[in-house]
Formats: sequence, structure tokens, C-alpha cells
Amino acid sequence: MHLEPNQLELFSVQQPPYTRINRPEVLEMDALALMKWKAQIAAHQQRARESQPEKQVALFDLAPVHCDPDGIDPFRLNLKPMSFHRVPADSPGEACIYFVLDNATQMVLYIGETCRSNKRWKGVHDCKRYIEKYQDLHYRYGLKTAVNMAFWWDAPAKVKPRQQLEQALIQNWKPPFNKENWERWGQPFG
Repeated sequence: MHLEPNQLELFSVQQPPYTRINRPEVLEMDALALMKWKAQIAAHQQRARESQPEKQVALFDLAPVHCDPDGIDPFRLNLKPMSFHRVPADSPGEACIYFVLDNATQMVLYIGETCRSNKRWKGVHDCKRYIEKYQDLHYRYGLKTAVNMAFWWDAPAKVKPRQQLEQALIQNWKPPFNKENWERWGQPFG
């Protein structure tokens, strides 16, 4: 006698029980790998900081570009603690470009833009988790970090020009926590 298969059984997938054996391994950098990773990023960013693009000579005096990404040095901006967003504010804030910096190694970790500087970091932000993991790993190996925020307040109020400026800065500095650079630096804290 031929039995018809139960239709529900055709699509059932047997999942192996979750055990320590079949759980994906979480890879973590050792101290040497972490220092090498940071040295590569810091070397690139130091070159970006020192290199000034050639200025095109004009026959007439032209007004300087207000938002020239080559004129923005995140390490010359006033620093704020990472807890800046916990301070009570009476407004949602202003448009700005913000930088997450590790001043212990003079490294730009992340660049972002917002029109609400007092609200952007109060909610969920993936970069908060990356920073926490980054600092935890440094603590584990006894390595120094000095993670702070810096804000550039002359950013355009309009979204598209502000986002174009953000992208130009990301392309120049290549911060490791921005997704645009994960292929280059990896995603060890993602």
C-alpha cells in the first residue's frame, strides 16, 4: 500500500540541538593583532592628515568653499566625553558632523552627520556597541584608549549637502567603524 506523504513533513527542516559544538566560533583579536590593526589605520589617517590636495590656480579670486572636507581636522576640534548625550538639553540640537576619536592613538573611529546633535546618540546607535567592544578589548590587554566625541558645527543645514560632506570625510579618513570601510579594515567589533 502506497501512502501519501504528509504535506507538512515535506517542508520540515530538522534543526540540530543548539550545542557548544555547532555554535559559530567568535573570533577575537589578540593584543598583537589589535595593535597591528590600529597601527595600519593610524598610519593611513596620519597620511590623510598631512597630505593637502593641490589647489587649482584660478585667474580670479574665488570665494573659499565653506564646507571643504580637506579643511576639517577632527583632532583640532573641541572634545566632548562619550557621555555628552546624557546631559539634559532644552532643544534637539543643531546640524553637525561628528567624529568618534581615540586620542590615545590619534585615530578617527567613526564619522557621522545629524541635524539633531542633542538627540542622535540618545537612542540606538550601532557605533555605541562597537566602541564598547573596542574599549573592552583594550581593557582586557591593558592598552590605553581615550575615546571622545568632537563636533564640527559649520555643517550644512540641508540633508543632502551634509551627507555629501560626511561621505567625503569618510572617504578621506577611512574610519574603521563606518560600514563603507569594513571591507578595508574588517569588522572586528561589529
